Amino acid sequence: MTPSKINPQGEVFFLNLRFLLIVCVFVGNAIEPLTARIDGLQALYQWIFTFHMPLFVFVTGYFAKSNLSGGSGRKLMLQIGLQYIIFQSLYSVLDVTVFRVDHIHHSFFAPYLLLWFLVSHLGWRLMLLLMRKWSPFQQLAVSVLLAVLVGYLQIDGVWFSISRTFVFLPFFVLGYHFADRLLERLQSPSVKTVLVLGSLGWLVALGLGAAELDPGWLYGSQTYLQLGHPEWYAGVYRLLLFPVQLLAGVAFLGLVPSRSGQLTVLGRRTLYVFLLHGFIVRLAAVSPLYGYVHGEAGGLLVLAGAIALTLLLAQAWVGKWSAPLVEPPVEWLLKLEHRALRQLGVAGKP
Repeated sequence: MTPSKINPQGEVFFLNLRFLLIVCVFVGNAIEPLTARIDGLQALYQWIFTFHMPLFVFVTGYFAKSNLSGGSGRKLMLQIGLQYIIFQSLYSVLDVTVFRVDHIHHSFFAPYLLLWFLVSHLGWRLMLLLMRKWSPFQQLAVSVLLAVLVGYLQIDGVWFSISRTFVFLPFFVLGYHFADRLLERLQSPSVKTVLVLGSLGWLVALGLGAAELDPGWLYGSQTYLQLGHPEWYAGVYRLLLFPVQLLAGVAFLGLVPSRSGQLTVLGRRTLYVFLLHGFIVRLAAVSPLYGYVHGEAGGLLVLAGAIALTLLLAQAWVGKWSAPLVEPPVEWLLKLEHRALRQLGVAGKP
């Protein structure tokens, strides 16, 4: 399994995409409490959730080309593990003392809200390593099959993020094997125009009620029974949802600029936005803030605020001060690992 290395053109495009997606993540989480009482926000929310997590997983798989295995891969997985321990602890402590949100499992085995992505990221990497001797087609076919079958498990899908890990695995595989030569087609002016129109058309269709999707299916965290579908053929619904998500994601790519610029710089700092924005969203949810938001004007203010805060959290000075938490050093763990291997008489390098 040796996909082509990331070329500069592809890196720029997907960094730009990554920042636009983190904007969607922040906006989607910010407007969720308002979707039931402000016209238009429900459609925007569904539009975002149709593509933003599948595309985010796709981009994560794309960038895994350069560090899936070897020393860099091991180091990154250790760092993801530390990130999870740190932020699972922080969010859980704040939830008990400040947020006081109901129906939250306070356990390291049940990722706190957005932290499912860290656990699933580890799972995607491990599964792709296990499938490394298979062809890309075999990897994709098996990942789709697992994504369908996981919905039949009689367990709560939040534990170990098992449901989302398998549901979004096909998009990670697709991103890992994405060929950069396809970018040339996506950047054609005529193709971009068609994609943009398709993405906006999907938003309009949702707004007019011509299409509607149960958010539970888009989250990927619930079993078919939890979604109210005990039928033996419920997996067909998930199978049919994949093309919708794929087409919505491809259409969104038409909105992504291909040139290097400030968006590219911000795209390198999306991890900071992802891990830190949850504190802001939770604090807003437990404060009286949403009680003062009314009508379309209020919804637009929340949208503008989410975009502004995304830009704020992506600033270099935020990264400087929060780096020990967001990107904790793992050299000490590698040294411990090397020392343990030496004591066991196993050759290894730190």
